[in-house]
Amino acid sequence: MENSTKVLTLVLAAYGNIGELKYLYFCIMLLWYLSICVNNTAVMMVICSDKRLHEPMYILLCNLLANEIFASTVVYPLVISQMFSDTHEVTLPWCFLQMCCLSTSASIEFCSLAAMAYDRYVAICCPLHYNVLMNTRRVCIISVLVWMYPFINTMSAFSLILHLKFCGNVIDKLFCDHHLIIMIKLACSVSVVNKLAGGSSGESVNESMETMTRNSRVKRHQLNCSTIEKETLAMLRAL
Repeated sequence: MENSTKVLTLVLAAYGNIGELKYLYFCIMLLWYLSICVNNTAVMMVICSDKRLHEPMYILLCNLLANEIFASTVVYPLVISQMFSDTHEVTLPWCFLQMCCLSTSASIEFCSLAAMAYDRYVAICCPLHYNVLMNTRRVCIISVLVWMYPFINTMSAFSLILHLKFCGNVIDKLFCDHHLIIMIKLACSVSVVNKLAGGSSGESVNESMETMTRNSRVKRHQLNCSTIEKETLAMLRAL
């Protein structure tokens, strides 16, 4: 019979016994985390202070930098604190929160890169209409969507597993990873909807990226074909 005792904490089993090396690891992780925050904040401040950098590409780049700080803040403090723990336990709500934040951060990174790719596409293929297509209002809307869509998508996926009962509490990770399938494997009983949620969180973003890339290639191909056709007609008229 499966054990359905209510699980309140999860054990991060990947730490093992690091002994006195935990002080060295602590210093390295702390310096690495501080360097990430300082460097990304410095770049964002330079972009905000210099009016010459108030361009769509740099504004979209700020989303990527802010997301880097967000993801690092979600991971590094927990990893650093767990180095001095004997049990390496983390409460279930905090683990869910970390997984949710990491999943959102991963989606934000993909969406930010897609937005930057779209900006470069407009700049290369429609240079005369660039200022009209990528005006301040549209860039702000894109920036809001870059953060809102991953958040809504992640919340909808995580809402399906929040009420699961767990029969195990050991995760072979340094932190609560954003892959929902890890939590689903610990559940006592899982429905088909929960299994689909475990795979849909990241796949929806990948599908969106593939669709945007495919559309970009089609438009580029159409643009090249029209250019070749115009050049051919011009050569025929010259003859």
